[in-house]
Amino acid sequence: MANNESKALKVTWVKSAIGYSVRQKKTVRALGLRRLGQTVEHDDTPVIRGMINKVSHLVRVEEA
Repeated sequence: MANNESKALKVTWVKSAIGYSVRQKKTVRALGLRRLGQTVEHDDTPVIRGMINKVSHLVRVEEA
C-alpha cells in the first residue's frame, strides 16, 4: 500500500453460500461471518483482499 495507515474494511454477508463450493463456504467462515446479514471489520491486507475476491459475489465490502 502507498500509505502507512492501515485502513479497515467492513465486510457484510449478503447472499447465502448454499449451492456454492465448500471452499467458498469455508472462506466466508474464515472471514468471521457466521450468519447472513452479519458485518465484521478487518484490516485492509492483501490476504483479506484475496479472501474477499474469492467470495465477492456473496459479500458487500465498504471502507471503514
